[in-house]
Amino acid sequence: MQALFVDNLTVIDFSYFDSERGIVGESLILDVKLFGDLNDEGMLFDFSFVKKRIKSCVDNLVDHKFLVAKKQENMSVEQTPQQLTINLETINSNIFQHVSPHQAVSFIESNSVTAESITATIHQTIKSILPENVTRIELNLRPENIDGEFYHYTHGLKKHLGDCQRIAHGHRSKIEVLEDGSYSAKWSSHIAAMWQDIYLATNEDIKEEKVVNGIDYLVFEYHANQGLFQLTIPKSRCFLIESDTTVELIAAFLVQYLKNQSPSSKFEVIAYEGVDKGAIASI
Repeated sequence: MQALFVDNLTVIDFSYFDSERGIVGESLILDVKLFGDLNDEGMLFDFSFVKKRIKSCVDNLVDHKFLVAKKQENMSVEQTPQQLTINLETINSNIFQHVSPHQAVSFIESNSVTAESITATIHQTIKSILPENVTRIELNLRPENIDGEFYHYTHGLKKHLGDCQRIAHGHRSKIEVLEDGSYSAKWSSHIAAMWQDIYLATNEDIKEEKVVNGIDYLVFEYHANQGLFQLTIPKSRCFLIESDTTVELIAAFLVQYLKNQSPSSKFEVIAYEGVDKGAIASI
């Protein structure tokens, strides 16, 4: 039996619902190992097919989506042919409502969304697209090893023509701040703490504010080319800026924010969007 492996096949950027943390942005790296017998070409599976077919399959299933555990408690689902409405509640009674086209959501066959439960879901789908000589697959879904500060954020980009338009997708992202040319542990840590498990949004997408059981909520809504998107989320979980939340605009916001805190300093912000990509702003 032979084995074929591809490390770092793809990065999955998504958000998921956690019964304690609420909506959380995440980025996970996928490694794939295939086992089986060689075909007539002396190959187990052509690398080009592994990279294209398996990556496409995984991306279509979970990338830039809102992942929800199908078997979790305190959840209700309403659907029409065009729209999916999911009502969720955390253990501390915070409510969340996610409204979107069906393709913006992926249900995980478990009572919680974890790297293991996501792996089990995509494992079954990948098996169905592999040739017969591939008899076994191993998947390793893992977070990036970050030596430094990072934060989890969720957002939606209504002007984006691709899947970034979905109102609840997210990232686990490094943040690096340089003050007067040197790395600043103080300011990097400050931003990571300020934006831990945050929903980043723009004021113009607020449809309404409301109070439920003494808790303040914001309702965000916009129309994009995939359809209507709406998200109800506790106000305390949100950070509002005056622009959209592309990584370029996030970096620009952060560098100005830091300049306001320390006007005499020169700042450079390296803001990541998931793994190995991002934007730099300086002032």
